[in-house]
Amino acid sequence: MQAVDDIKPCYPLFRDDDYKENLKRKQDLYEERVPADKIAETFEWTTSKEYQELNFKREAITINPAKACQPLGAVLCSLGFKNTMPYVHGSQGCVAYFRTYFNRHFKEPVSCVSDSMTEDAAVFGGQKNMFDGLENAKAIYKPDMIAVSTTCMAEVIGDDLNAFINNAKKAGHVPQEYPVPFAHTPSFVGSHTTGWDNMWEGIARFFTLNKMEGKVVGSNGKLNFVPGFETYLGNYRVIKRMMGQMGVDATVLSDPSEVLDTPSDGEFRMYSGGTTMDEMSDAPNALNTIVLQPWQLEKSKKFVETVWNHDVPKLNIPMGLDWTDEFLMKVSEITGKAIPEELALERGRLVDMMQDSHTWLHGKKFALYGDPDFVLGLTKILLELGAEPIHILSNNANKRWGKAVQKVLDGYKHGANCKVYVGNDLWHMRSLCFTEKPDFLIGNSYGKYIQRDTVFKGKEFEVPLIRLGFPIFDRHHLHRMTTLGYEGAMYVLTTLVNAVLERLDDETRGMGTTDYNYDLVR
Repeated sequence: MQAVDDIKPCYPLFRDDDYKENLKRKQDLYEERVPADKIAETFEWTTSKEYQELNFKREAITINPAKACQPLGAVLCSLGFKNTMPYVHGSQGCVAYFRTYFNRHFKEPVSCVSDSMTEDAAVFGGQKNMFDGLENAKAIYKPDMIAVSTTCMAEVIGDDLNAFINNAKKAGHVPQEYPVPFAHTPSFVGSHTTGWDNMWEGIARFFTLNKMEGKVVGSNGKLNFVPGFETYLGNYRVIKRMMGQMGVDATVLSDPSEVLDTPSDGEFRMYSGGTTMDEMSDAPNALNTIVLQPWQLEKSKKFVETVWNHDVPKLNIPMGLDWTDEFLMKVSEITGKAIPEELALERGRLVDMMQDSHTWLHGKKFALYGDPDFVLGLTKILLELGAEPIHILSNNANKRWGKAVQKVLDGYKHGANCKVYVGNDLWHMRSLCFTEKPDFLIGNSYGKYIQRDTVFKGKEFEVPLIRLGFPIFDRHHLHRMTTLGYEGAMYVLTTLVNAVLERLDDETRGMGTTDYNYDLVR
């Protein structure tokens, strides 16, 4: 039993004898348990090449897809605008999921409302919910803007957001001039990155589509950046920092870095920071717009090119050495600003770090998964470091992305044995980790289940997880880190090489047996 002066969490509490006895009694009396030998036999079969071949023929089911649904991305995009309340037209449970998902990753309160559609709305439509929801959200939370997205229920029954919002304004539930941009974000197609793209295009459309008269490309002298679904808060800051060093007047169009990283000083900030409505309205007057994650921002890119008349540069995500070079040189070309010595020195430090660590990373085999642009950027970094990304998986990518990754691999001799997996899930990745074992797995927190399964078979089969990506639930403060630019490459490099060294320590601790390589200095 728990004692007041010795409170234990569930681990190690459930290892106490009384809890072990209770759990065993529950299993014996109430669970229809499969015999342990049958479980062991089935587990062993799922680690085989035979099972992998069957697994990759699977069509009717997805198992742990390493992606989330569209409205999650729409909420993140909305949070990046000043004094904006994300509003989801759908059931209350969906919004609870979005908020807790972000709560667990950012360790911050996340504001988002729902108009709580239930069975009657599913039959008769959700317009009444929209009327009450918009009026209540504005009155209670006092946002300057409400950004509306949808969930499965609203999309299945065909609710028309444009009509509902216009009718709400005509009926006086919110003022006619009050900004309520929207996006249809059905959860059953696309992913969280698609939802971000759709919501950004919806906000850009609201502020600029029919207001282009008098807009002149380049007239405000600024440079726009569209970040896409970005959960490393340091990436917003590193872009602004590098632009500041170059003397470039930059606008990040959706910046949630403040509202998702507020201080603990006794003041609750429901809204903090973010892109202003004036900045969004003025965005077409910029010199140009750079999309930082082009594979995830196709709709936004098309809007910027066709409506704002910006010639969006063809760049890869600025991760690693080469692509950061290309990014900064393009910024310099657009703005006429020189790349300063301080950024050149930062680049030199990255090169020095790569030289220091290459002996430990050269030839190491990695499996990685996540969102398309992030995985592409990680692939590039690994190749630059001499590592081999042998399994490259993205569930929410397309075939063109797969060809682009393959083109990058073809540029390196040590990319010859690497393979790209488009549309596959983490159960496929589990098979690969058993049958074509990498040294490490790179991805979000869900990869820990693959690590657990591999070590269950035996320590020699273990594939350790390196946590990079989204979401990261079981470690703290990694969301504040940076993966873009030279600074981001330094963080990724540091994370990778220290995981390799930690693994080496783990394998050479045997007193008088393996400790011949248990060095103090490496």
